[in-house]
Amino acid sequence: MDIIAQLGLRWPIFQAPMAGVSTPAMAAAVSNAGGLGALGLGAAGVDAARAMIRETRGLTARPFNANFFCHDPARRDAGSEAAWLQALAPEFARFGASPPDRLHEIYTSFVADPAMYDMVLDEKPGVVSLHFGLPDPAWIKGLKEAGNLVLASATSLDEAHAAERAGVDAVVAQGIEAGGHRGMFDPDAPDEALTTDALVTRLVAGIGLPVIAAGGLMTGADVARVMGLGAVAAQLGTAFLDCTESAADAGYRAALRALHSQPPVLTKAISGRPARCLQNRFTEWGAGRDGVPDYPVTYDAGKALHGVAKAQGEHGYGAHWAGTGVARTRHGEAAAILADIATEWRAAGQG
Repeated sequence: MDIIAQLGLRWPIFQAPMAGVSTPAMAAAVSNAGGLGALGLGAAGVDAARAMIRETRGLTARPFNANFFCHDPARRDAGSEAAWLQALAPEFARFGASPPDRLHEIYTSFVADPAMYDMVLDEKPGVVSLHFGLPDPAWIKGLKEAGNLVLASATSLDEAHAAERAGVDAVVAQGIEAGGHRGMFDPDAPDEALTTDALVTRLVAGIGLPVIAAGGLMTGADVARVMGLGAVAAQLGTAFLDCTESAADAGYRAALRALHSQPPVLTKAISGRPARCLQNRFTEWGAGRDGVPDYPVTYDAGKALHGVAKAQGEHGYGAHWAGTGVARTRHGEAAAILADIATEWRAAGQG
């Protein structure tokens, strides 16, 4: 399957769906410029997700990617949650605040949200991508029958095989260099931590589906390299973090260029799942800590702490997700960033 031709793309370049950062304006700009734009909708409810899809559709007639989280619902443990809040209390106290009395499961997984599934069937973004796991194969079939290309992320060959058996159209190979949450189906399982290049090589040889490379890719030369390994396209997120259409706030944008924030590190302390984040007060506090409650329950505390700190001008508790290529982040309009990457890709002999 030539998914680039099927989607009518000019460039084999996908903008990663970054929940909380990617916007309808960003997604539409990338799609209009010949790539594949994306919305990170894993943290949105049905109404908000529908509104973002419709806003994007009002800005582009081209396909774009609507991404959803397929994690297992949280396993609640009142004791560990209370202990976590107690451990965080001194950090809240720095800002004259107290932690929440209790934590909540702030996101509903797509796998347990039939209303979200029905909404996507109605709205037909063109591409639907799945992170952290897979819904019922009947849902994947339904999404495809509604006219959507369905992608699923994988961090290992086993996960890619599961995605293939479930009926997806292509697999996003998420290497260890990627910013944001690791797409592991089971966050408690051993992580092979394969690099993007190693994972792409393994998946291209091991599955019969198109492979999209993701993780640490910032330039057209990076795109050319992974396509030389057999990937049909490259997905870049950090490359678009500082674009004018990004929802990243001033503190996040400043951290992208601060030497003390680099290199980004993996942490579970902010959200409850391994995620690559710029170094800050939160990652320092969370280093080596055990007893982290399940995702996304932990994230309820993380967001609350960031909120009270940010209100007093301290941005060091933010979920500043970024990949290992962050030092090469560009600023400008999303379409211009895409055009530069495409020019570099062509210069590498791929266009």
